[in-house]
Formats: sequence, structure tokens, C-alpha cells
Amino acid sequence: MQKEQYVCTVCGFNMVGYYPDFCPFCGAPRGKFITSEECSARYKVIGTPVNEKVTRLNSVPPLGLEHAAYRIETGGKVFWVDCPSSFDKGLKPADVITFTHHHFLGASNQYRDLFRASVQIHKLDSTHSICRAFTFDTAFTENFAEQGIEAFHTGGHTPGFTFYLFENILLICDYVFLEGNDMRFNPFGPQKETRECADKINMALQGRELSKVCGLNYVVNYEDWKQGFGNLLRKG
Repeated sequence: MQKEQYVCTVCGFNMVGYYPDFCPFCGAPRGKFITSEECSARYKVIGTPVNEKVTRLNSVPPLGLEHAAYRIETGGKVFWVDCPSSFDKGLKPADVITFTHHHFLGASNQYRDLFRASVQIHKLDSTHSICRAFTFDTAFTENFAEQGIEAFHTGGHTPGFTFYLFENILLICDYVFLEGNDMRFNPFGPQKETRECADKINMALQGRELSKVCGLNYVVNYEDWKQGFGNLLRKG
């Protein structure tokens, strides 16, 4: 029997198998929750091409603190990096759903069943309390490369934070926020670790010929992003 499932309209977090008084992610009261069925009826997931192989996935209309997920066509398997919060049965299948960190689990449990996809996340994030109702087929512990996708664990914003590279694309999620012409580190989570682990990201990007950066709610040119990131590192 399908488990009950609710979606927080403030942050998009999916609550699987329980109906709490407050959202375990953002703390919103239960009056802000809708059922998964209501969510699917109200929100659709739309793809916007980044290039011929990478597509940005967003809920339309925006669902709470809307975050982007990204679909990657490798020529072998189809990967998602992070997962939409709304469950849309009309999306093309994915083979693997992999995460930057545990904040963007979305409706991955439902997509896992629909697509028979493999779901994976870094082990350090898999043990967080908000992950208990979600199934992970793999809890990886090392950097890896598969089908041209490279995964780099840095930690920082969360213990298991992992960014990805695919060809000339950097997928960095919400490690940094863009606000107009300014960039700042994600203010949620341990600030000291976030700043220190940014150096790991910087080192891993040295010598890479990249063109675009796919983030939380943006796709921007890499050179512009790199300049902002360098300025942020120099601020200390």
C-alpha cells in the first residue's frame, strides 16, 4: 500500500509516511502542507535546456523555496543531480538520481519507484534524520566517475556535500548564492566549514575548461561565476 506523503509549500520538502505538526526541514506549520496528490495536480515539472545534454528541471509554478534539479543525458545512462519536489509522472525516465546533499531529496522515493531508478547520496548525509523515510540504493564514500560524470565530495555546507562535473558543466547546487552581482556562501549550516571546504572546490576546478555553472536557481557563465567565487575566497 502506498505510504501517505505530504509536501511543504514553503520549502518543498516531502514528508513520507507521516504528518507532523511542523515541517522537519523549515519548521512551517502543517497548515502549509498539501498531499502529494494535490501537489502533482497543482505543480508540473518543466525542463529548460542548458545545452544539448543537460536540462534544468523546475516546478511550475515555483514550489516554495524552489530549487533546480538537473537531468544529464550521458549517452549511456540518464542521471538526475538532485530531485524535483513535485512528482510529475510525465517526465522522461532517469536511471540514476544522485544528490549534492540531503536538502533536496524532493520526491525521489516516488521517482525511484516510477523509473526503477538507483538513488545515491554521500554516506555522511544519508544518516541525517530527514533521510530516514527515503531509500538510498548506494551511500557512496569516495569521489567517483561514471558515464562521464565526476563526483567530488567536499563537505562544508553539509558533511556529505558533493559537487559534480559533466563535460564543460559544473553542478554546484546551493554552495553559494547569487544575489544580483554579488555572491555569498550559503548562510545555512556551519559557516567555518563552508568557507574552509570552498578551497577544496577551488582546487578541484583548477585547469578545467568549463563553460556554465548550474546552481540552486541559476545557470550562469563559468567565467563570471569563477570571478565571483575567487572574490569570495579572497574575502576570507
